[in-house]
Order: sequence, then C-alpha cells, then structure tokens
Amino acid sequence: MTLGAHRVSRTAAGRLILDGVDLTPLPGSFTGLLGPNGSGKSTLLRLLAGVLAPASGVVTLDGHPLGDLGRRAVARRVAVVEQQVDTQLDLTVLDVVRLGRIPHRRAWSPPTPADERAVRTALERTDLTDKADRSWHTLSGGERQRVQIARALAQEPRELLLDEPTNHLDIQHQLDLLALIAELRVTSVVALHDLNLAAMYCDRIVVLGQGRVVACGTPAETLTEALIADVYGVRATVTRTGEGPGDHPHIRFLGTLPDR
Repeated sequence: MTLGAHRVSRTAAGRLILDGVDLTPLPGSFTGLLGPNGSGKSTLLRLLAGVLAPASGVVTLDGHPLGDLGRRAVARRVAVVEQQVDTQLDLTVLDVVRLGRIPHRRAWSPPTPADERAVRTALERTDLTDKADRSWHTLSGGERQRVQIARALAQEPRELLLDEPTNHLDIQHQLDLLALIAELRVTSVVALHDLNLAAMYCDRIVVLGQGRVVACGTPAETLTEALIADVYGVRATVTRTGEGPGDHPHIRFLGTLPDR
C-alpha cells in the first residue's frame, strides 16, 4: 500500500478547487499530474502532503488516514518539493540539504554517519557537491530548485511529491531531474506543465480539469489530440516515437482554438 487520495474535495474563498478526486499511484510508479493553471494540481499535492486537509474524502498512507498520523511519521515517508521556497536565514547548500534528515533524528542530536551518507548521496545525485558551501542567497532560481530536490532526497522518502520541479531549470537539468526521479523507485507524484516531458518519463498520467480528474492512464492513453483540445483549448498533432516499452507520444502544438 502507499499514499492515496480518495474522493477528496477542497474549497477556498467559497470556490470549489477539487471535486471528488481519486489518486492512488502504484508503489514505485512515476505519476505525472497535468492540467491547466487553476485546475487543482498544487492543492491536490498539498492534500497528499498533509499540509491541507480535505473538506470531504480522505488521504491515506498505508491505509491509515493521514490526519491520524503524526507529522514526524509522515515526514519520514513523504518528501515534498513546492514551487517557491525562500528563507531569510544565511544557510549554505549543505545546511539546507541536511534539513531533510530532521524527521530521522531526535531533537538536538548530532548527525549520524547514516545522515551524512544520505546528504552526500543527495548532493551527488543533484550535481551539487561542488556547491555545498555556497550561500543559499547566491544561488540562481534553478540552483535553488535543485537544492530543494536534494533536501527531499536526503529524507530518503518512499513517496515523493513535487510541484512543477522543472521550473527555472535549463533543458539539461530538466531531463536529468526527471530521469533521476524515474530511476529512484519511489512512489512519485509530479505536477508538470510540459506534456512532452510528461510523456517521456511518466508511467501514468492524471489530468485535472476544473478540479476533476478528466483522464487517467498511460501517456499514450491520455495525451490525445481530443483531450489536449478539450482541456487546454489547443490544437495539436500527436505522433508515436516508435514501438515497444520506450514508445511514447510526441505532441506538436499548432495553436489555440478560436473559441477559447
């Protein structure tokens, strides 16, 4: 069993943000969460993380309601990377990545060899070893994003939630990051805007539209010309890259629909 949302709804300022959404990723799978701005992707991730509580429905971890579990217990299992993170503290890259070990340590206890190994591995995986001593405030937006991902990896989670992690990254680091997530063998739910990147790396895709799930399946099953027109209001051609397990749809955008 793993992390899952079951018929969850959420409102904000009197507006329905999510409406009866189900999301139950398979253990070890890479699920892409797609949809236009305002479709509910970030809200759904925050419900899965336990940051927000659903107005109705339930989020479970191994069959237990998330609200019944302590924050520390959840943090040992679930790591989160949000879109915008900043701090006024003068922290180094190493300091930030070490924060990922807090759920595994007792208060005021020094880092253990296991903590240091996890931090070192996270820095290596995100190509940040040579920046460990850099101040957070000297980093570019893309570098800060990679540091937050390294912090999440240092948690050694079994479930990983990322909200548009490729924002601010150049194309090389976008590809490297998504390949890394695909290789981690943890249950990952990742909100993405780039449909072609989602098609390349995701095992499964969930598409949200106006707070509801409008499609769920493999990239080939979900990323169709009809769905892209209906959900995004965009004309596109969808072709296949080849045959076999590496086959995935490729989307070429042609323009917005005239009535949108």
